[in-house]
Amino acid sequence: MQRVQLQSGVELSRLIYGMWRLADDTDQSAAHVQAKIEACLEQGITSFDQADIYGGYACEALLGTALKAAPALRDQMEIITKCDILLLSDKFPDRRVKYYDTTAAYITASVDSSLSKMGIEKIDGLLIHRPDPLMDHHQTGAALDALVESGKIGWVGVSNFMRWDWTLLQSAMKTKLATNQIELSLLANDNLTNGTVAFMQENGIKPMAWSPLAGGQLFAPDATTLQNALGSMATAQGVGIDAVAIAWLLQHPSQIMPILGSNNLQRIRNFSDAMKVEMSREDWFVLYEAANGHEVA
Repeated sequence: MQRVQLQSGVELSRLIYGMWRLADDTDQSAAHVQAKIEACLEQGITSFDQADIYGGYACEALLGTALKAAPALRDQMEIITKCDILLLSDKFPDRRVKYYDTTAAYITASVDSSLSKMGIEKIDGLLIHRPDPLMDHHQTGAALDALVESGKIGWVGVSNFMRWDWTLLQSAMKTKLATNQIELSLLANDNLTNGTVAFMQENGIKPMAWSPLAGGQLFAPDATTLQNALGSMATAQGVGIDAVAIAWLLQHPSQIMPILGSNNLQRIRNFSDAMKVEMSREDWFVLYEAANGHEVA
């Protein structure tokens, strides 16, 4: 498995396992979560993506239970989590609205909660989950710097940030932001042309891509043109169409790191098929045209 260097001393596996669906599985046992982790590690997928809100605030604890049962796994993993979204939830009956919170108090409390739920001493990477229109960048930046200095987190990144959101937060930080986790797929490719990826590429920032299979829309009945294009390439190379769709992202020179999520062990074991796909520039544009429904200008 390829490794991607985010910063000096900070590396992730090129493919990342997204754990947002752990709480959707009918089998939430520690042994089953452990099996998913081990299926990833066997392929060299060592990076795991979490968030405090995943599974209605349940997924970090499910990971923690698995790590408690098999503590040797922790040293083989890079664990990433996110914070700043507050959901309407039965767990918080007094909350009146979904909102964002990037205050120092909230970020610090969220990190402490994540550490406790996962049963770990350090979070490898912490991402601010969404841009907060009420963010005091000086307060947020200072809080993130302090968490790095305390040793509670190893590095800091963001998620769903535009260029101006990134530069605002970075302007108030000593710690260099490491990555931006953004939506990227064949069917959600605006970030390739709206300046987001271009800014990251210009500055040597490696993107993480959430929903790289477009939330399952690639397999929808109305996506037959794209499915046919993917299918012909998949058949020729002996892989599934999902592997070809992920390989399309891997071709980009910005070194996109797709986040793949599944509770099916066989599908997890096939994640690395994407690394085997050979794709020419013309192949890439065949898929781009099929996804967009028109040729390039």
